[in-house]
Amino acid sequence: MQVNEHPVEQEEVMAYLDGELPSDRTALVTEHMEECGECRRLAAELHDVSGQLANWQVERAAAGLPGKVASALSGGRRLRAWEWSAGLAAVFVLMVLLVLPKMINQASNAKLATRETGLTAYMTTPAKPMIARTSQLTLITKEFDKARGAVEDILKRHRGYLGQLDVVALADTPRTFTAALRVPTDQLDPTIAEIKKLGQVESESQSGEDVTRQYVDLDARLTNARNTEQRLTALLRDRTGKMTDVLAVEKEIDRVRGEIEQMEAQKKTLINRVDFATLNVTLREASKAQLSPHSTWDRFRTAGADGYVSLVAGVVGALVFLLAYGPSLLLWGAISFFIVSFVWKRWRRLKFGR
Repeated sequence: MQVNEHPVEQEEVMAYLDGELPSDRTALVTEHMEECGECRRLAAELHDVSGQLANWQVERAAAGLPGKVASALSGGRRLRAWEWSAGLAAVFVLMVLLVLPKMINQASNAKLATRETGLTAYMTTPAKPMIARTSQLTLITKEFDKARGAVEDILKRHRGYLGQLDVVALADTPRTFTAALRVPTDQLDPTIAEIKKLGQVESESQSGEDVTRQYVDLDARLTNARNTEQRLTALLRDRTGKMTDVLAVEKEIDRVRGEIEQMEAQKKTLINRVDFATLNVTLREASKAQLSPHSTWDRFRTAGADGYVSLVAGVVGALVFLLAYGPSLLLWGAISFFIVSFVWKRWRRLKFGR
């Protein structure tokens, strides 16, 4: 029989037997099979084959299942829905108990192998160069107190913080304010522009240090140390040897953990240096003249006062010199006088015979 000569296909007959055809096609196939003997025979053959396959699968499944399930299958009784559910649940639990531990072990071994094959997968390469910026700024201001308060306000406004602060205020000398400011890198230039307005700029400098390579190397060493710690921990967990070996492994774990903590601190410091630029600000108070001569008489008075001070300083210096070195000079002068007199007399006696 050639199925393609009928208004229905062989696949539709199979779907009709399985109850998978739409309602409109089901009515068409039913009407056709009432008139077509070949299609009825084909449907019967397909029904017999499906029954044989079902019996074969049930017999094979029953051979491997114990208890009521096997007896029900072998006896030809259909299992109820809850019996099927219980059987499937038992098979699922059995598979979980037998297969899941192996899968977990394989996944753990694969993860450990990936960690040991290299550090490239764990190394985080920065998307752009990591630059640690440092700036120096020195100002001279006439309003020292106001400028000092303004620096703190500017720092707060730009989300920075104070790293170090020193104030020097000696008697009769201009005051000095020195501070190390930590400012977000993107706020460094606006911060410098505002601080410059507080006085006269005496000096300014900026520099940048590329720490990208240092960060990548540190990150690689940190990853390697963490992998070493994990391997040592696993070795300690499975260790059944001598107590001395166990103590040696514990000592090595402590050493590696110390290195990890140290490198983590260095990594945080590098990140902080990049995220926050350092701005060293120095404020000097403008000096005030003690004497301000505006006339000729004032200039004469100033010159006379300076001369008197110089005279007194000279006399005092001479007296201090004589008191300090006078005795030594007198002693050496007397010795020199006797030596010169003796030589003079000898020379006259030899020359004139006296």
